Amino acid sequence: MGCVSAASVPQPRATGQGEAVTAGSGRRSLAVALLLGALGSAVVLLASGRTWTEGRVTGVGGSVALEAAGGDVTGAPTALAVVGLAALVAVLAARGAGRRVVALLLALSGAGAAGTALLGANDSAALDERAARATGDTAARAADLTQTAWPYVTAAAALLILAAGLIALRYGRTWPAMSGRYERDGAPRARTARRAEDPDRPEDLWKALDRGEDPTDGA
Repeated sequence: MGCVSAASVPQPRATGQGEAVTAGSGRRSLAVALLLGALGSAVVLLASGRTWTEGRVTGVGGSVALEAAGGDVTGAPTALAVVGLAALVAVLAARGAGRRVVALLLALSGAGAAGTALLGANDSAALDERAARATGDTAARAADLTQTAWPYVTAAAALLILAAGLIALRYGRTWPAMSGRYERDGAPRARTARRAEDPDRPEDLWKALDRGEDPTDGA
């Protein structure tokens, strides 16, 4: 009797497992981006309201202490943090190329806020303006300038916004959109078929009469 060789049975491809891994990675990257973006924006807004520079000016009445908050030195980090928050929300609503554009805006807002914060750390213009007001002399300049740590805290927090934007650029295509729960596979749900009217139902009878139709016609 001849030998019968068992034919190899093709194994199903583990596509479901791969999709699950991709979805899990997308959710994790989304959570990280949201955390970094929200935390960075909040800290930038907080740190921009703190004292960035301190100094003194000597006038007729003696020496006067001066200080300037981050918002007085430069308003750019605060404005860019607000833009970053808006972009963080918009990146969830956008899709495709639009999501990449918004993610790029998020990254640029973080980079811009960090750069302007570092530039503002050594800016004495705000203190000089206060010195002129305190002495009544437009030529007065602040002396003994010192910088606090808040400009650098602002810059570090802005880098978190930048990181959120870079994560969105890298993994944003795997993130769900806000309207995803209303759709399946990117296509709108088919409308439910309209129920045929029954002339024996009172509500359908009244609807027919409202349209000027005779529900008993053809009965």
